[in-house]
Amino acid sequence: MSKLKSQTVSYQALCNEASIQLENHPQAKQENQYNLSSTDYKRQKSFQGDRFVTQLKKNFSIIQENKLESQDIASAQMALEMLYKQQILEQEPIFESDSMQFINQSGFQYNQQNNFNIHNSKIYNSILIDHKYFTISETLSNYYSKYVRKIQKVPFKVLDAPQLQDDFYLNLIDWSSQNTLSVALNSCVYLWNAQSSKVTKLLDLHNDSVTSVAWSLRGPHLAVGTKIGEVQIWDAIKLQRVRTYKGHIARVGTLCFSDNVLSSGSRDKLILQRDLRLKGNYFLKQSAHKQEVCGLKWSPDGQMLASGGNDNKLYLWSSHKQDKPIFRLTEHQAAVKAIAWSPHQHGLLASGGGTADKMIRFWNALEGKPLQKEDTGSQVCNLMFSKIENELISTHGYSQNQIVLWKCNNMKRISTLVGHTCRVLYLAMSPDGSTIVTGAGDETLRFWNLYPQINQDFKQLNGPLHIPTIR
Repeated sequence: MSKLKSQTVSYQALCNEASIQLENHPQAKQENQYNLSSTDYKRQKSFQGDRFVTQLKKNFSIIQENKLESQDIASAQMALEMLYKQQILEQEPIFESDSMQFINQSGFQYNQQNNFNIHNSKIYNSILIDHKYFTISETLSNYYSKYVRKIQKVPFKVLDAPQLQDDFYLNLIDWSSQNTLSVALNSCVYLWNAQSSKVTKLLDLHNDSVTSVAWSLRGPHLAVGTKIGEVQIWDAIKLQRVRTYKGHIARVGTLCFSDNVLSSGSRDKLILQRDLRLKGNYFLKQSAHKQEVCGLKWSPDGQMLASGGNDNKLYLWSSHKQDKPIFRLTEHQAAVKAIAWSPHQHGLLASGGGTADKMIRFWNALEGKPLQKEDTGSQVCNLMFSKIENELISTHGYSQNQIVLWKCNNMKRISTLVGHTCRVLYLAMSPDGSTIVTGAGDETLRFWNLYPQINQDFKQLNGPLHIPTIR
């Protein structure tokens, strides 16, 4: 490398270089879909990708560089590129030679140019730098150290939920986009307002029991599946039943919305598709599973439906070819109830197996190919991707009854939460993605802070840990 005439580093050039690399990198475009040219507001709303490079570019500038003989602009570019690959593309650094030089901690001093609201920024919960690979000035490290996420090991709220059933095949809680939690307790459904903590009784079936609940993606409608095979639609504002669908001859254990389409899975082995705008009980009947359908999830774009069954099978259905599955995935060795689509990477699907399997598997749903698997050591009851980070939440049954937060790129356990004394069969997430609620056969609902800074206002409004009843 030719010797540089000046030791002064142009930080603006480095950030521009990183931005150009990000825009031209095909993996960033296709898999992570980052958009560094969008506004701060759009970036905060989308919750996609780590904004370290762009946020640093906006809020900090280098005011001084200590002249170190072993460091020049090339080493700075190399280190910044490594940071970009590790933090945004989540790739492990590749060391091409033992002589690679890194920026010393004393090499740069940073000056904050303008203030920003750290509570509305995603940076607070990111471990920005792995110091094995890249180091920055102590000033910047200390500034962000206060906002490194610390997940509490105990729930910040517990609700008593009498008669919450201990049944692996049911789905009895769901959290709406309007911040209302629905909870099915035997023959009744209760609504818990997360803002006011007010509990409202929505319905009582008397001679039947509720086996599944699911909120529409927008609006106040709640779908309720029953033991005798009915699916009812309720208006949660007017507290009135809008419609009743028939078609199943056994319990409806799973429900899932995609826009105006409602999918239901039953113990009768069938999947029925209903359009809330059309008359009739259903417009499509799908038959592939040999035992009870216990898991249903539509992809975020509404193009694919994943169904899991007690026959240990995971099927993928296309919205354009609905008569039969486009892929049949048979690797699981137990019932497949836990299904989740990634909101961060198009076509990435996760599934979990029951007691005899204990595996979390990742799939390329676009091609029907397996990607990765992880033995969790216990029954996988639920899976859900974080809305904020590229992380996965799993809940478990026999034998550990735990909740686990995973880093998706390497399936490293970030945190393990325990407290339930029975299988953690039910899982739902708040609209802002900061909080999860879990339910179990111990008849409690427990609320956990996964992203404490975002959830600070929620805690202040609803108070500390206490155990009121849900009804």
